[in-house]
Amino acid sequence: MRFAILGSGSQGNCLVVEARNTRLLLDCGFSVGETLRRLARLGLAPEQLSGILVTHEHDDHVGGVARLARKLRLPVWLTPGTLRGLEGLFAGLEGLHLLEGYAPLCIGDLEVHPFPVPHDAREPAQYVFGDGVRRLGVLTDTGCATPLMVRMLSACDALVLESNHDPGLLAAGDYPPALKQRIASRFGHLDNAAAAGLLGALDCSRLQHLVAAHLSQSNNHPELARQALAGALACAPDWVAIADQDAGLDWRQIA
Repeated sequence: MRFAILGSGSQGNCLVVEARNTRLLLDCGFSVGETLRRLARLGLAPEQLSGILVTHEHDDHVGGVARLARKLRLPVWLTPGTLRGLEGLFAGLEGLHLLEGYAPLCIGDLEVHPFPVPHDAREPAQYVFGDGVRRLGVLTDTGCATPLMVRMLSACDALVLESNHDPGLLAAGDYPPALKQRIASRFGHLDNAAAAGLLGALDCSRLQHLVAAHLSQSNNHPELARQALAGALACAPDWVAIADQDAGLDWRQIA
């Protein structure tokens, strides 16, 4: 089992996870052409994809999903609430599947476990992926930690964890006050310290990979995210990988 990130941040998000012959995208916030270019950078051909899962309806996560699904005839999975915010975008799309009640499912060789998170979207979901032995937890958009998150993300072999902003940089930055309030709210995005607090509450005994994701380009620095998360694990900061907006993250094998 392995995973890679095509890009992560407010300008577009997309992750790919692979187990044997199954390759799923999580979100697609890029144009079709840009998505195909980034897939090629990872050595993936479009026909190798098995489907797309959606976290929520914000454009940086879903902007390219419908167009890519139509072009490649890929099935799409999303919650009913997310679909209600995107009915026009997905109208007439074949292979649309609803994730009712965050029920787990199997897609090819991958087990998929959706779970709810507090975020300013209609019915947002984040995911844990597994192949029966190894587990990848993904949490990219949430305003605060919950006991359910701790249960879902504990004992994962790899984690992609939002570390969106530094509160001091956000407060001093030039964002409008309403946007600052939204980002910092319990339905916004995790700051570095909150991400570290969540990480410290998890069972990390199996953790092989930790990736800081969805970093704000205006209100964060990679070294700040690394330092915060490394402090929670008592590891060297350079052990924490960064999912970049442009470069993404190359393949990480989960042993």
